[in-house]
Amino acid sequence: MSRFIGLIFSLLALSAPVIADDGLVPVRLQLQWVTQAQFAGYFVAQAMGFYANEGLDVTILESEGDIQPADAVAAGDAEFGVTWTPTVLQANEGGADLVNIAQIFQRSGTVLVSFAEAGIAEANDIVLKRIGYWPNGSEFEVYALTFHIGSDPVSGEHLQLVEQPFHLGPLINGELDATQALIYNWYGRLLGEVNPATGELYRQDELNIIDFNELGLAMLQDHVIVSADWLAQDGNQEIAAALVRASLRGWIHCRDMADDCVRIIREINPELGESHQQWQMNEVNKLIWPSPAGIGMMDETLWDQTVEWLLRLGALTEAPPVGNYRSDLALAALETLAAEGLDVTGADWQPAEVSVRAGGA
Repeated sequence: MSRFIGLIFSLLALSAPVIADDGLVPVRLQLQWVTQAQFAGYFVAQAMGFYANEGLDVTILESEGDIQPADAVAAGDAEFGVTWTPTVLQANEGGADLVNIAQIFQRSGTVLVSFAEAGIAEANDIVLKRIGYWPNGSEFEVYALTFHIGSDPVSGEHLQLVEQPFHLGPLINGELDATQALIYNWYGRLLGEVNPATGELYRQDELNIIDFNELGLAMLQDHVIVSADWLAQDGNQEIAAALVRASLRGWIHCRDMADDCVRIIREINPELGESHQQWQMNEVNKLIWPSPAGIGMMDETLWDQTVEWLLRLGALTEAPPVGNYRSDLALAALETLAAEGLDVTGADWQPAEVSVRAGGA
């Protein structure tokens, strides 16, 4: 048994968490979407026994957009969640008490994508265009883009913001001029579609991207959350530290062994296209690495930028108090992993060259 299991047994008399017959502590991790390489580090930590080695039996829960991790964790339906910062900060302002304990993505994966013929090469080109966005906490970077060009996203008369579904149909069918997309998912899917004008797959030079990171509009995305009340209970901080340690180990493995992680993801869901998951794994790694302060640590500059935009957009009424995130658990995990000789910053990591095949196959 690991040293963590010994600690858990010593806390049994103090209302410690339930321990299963196999000696592992069962916990639930709620995702904000389905199984895919976006969450590879967690699935790999589960499949390779990293969680079990820390004394945890982790059940990973999917969502198809119908379950918000912030709501699930606040309601006690999961001990941990993976979600975006704007949603968590809004939930906390509404009375939840959620804490970011590991900031995995160091950059935003959100982009605005359009076909080159639409002429949307830079921010000001969105004027008089039909711009698709996702609601329920995913829209704020698109809203910030409208502020960036000097227009209110709600009342701006020269803007046409359109709520979009979670597929590319409206863009491909010409119902939208540009669509909000995640570089690792929907943009990659578009590269697997056939351009009817050429009969070939779309090339990247046939598409335009507005990158919110480059414009100072990016907001923090995937991170691990817990309830502050749950975290304060006897033994739970050790459980959280164990989950963070194992998860970071999983993400490091996915940086160094990306193809192996794609294999594991596709073994979980064989219907996932190989080339699309290879694209996704590569692009997700770009959002994580390098992590100058170490994977899981908060980029305070991007935190401040996220908060400032949410305040400006009226998504928050006041700045969140201290305590909405803590980095001590991630820092302790980094010290352990670095002592084992693992590279926790990825300073020298370089992305691969990945091509998406038809349909992402």
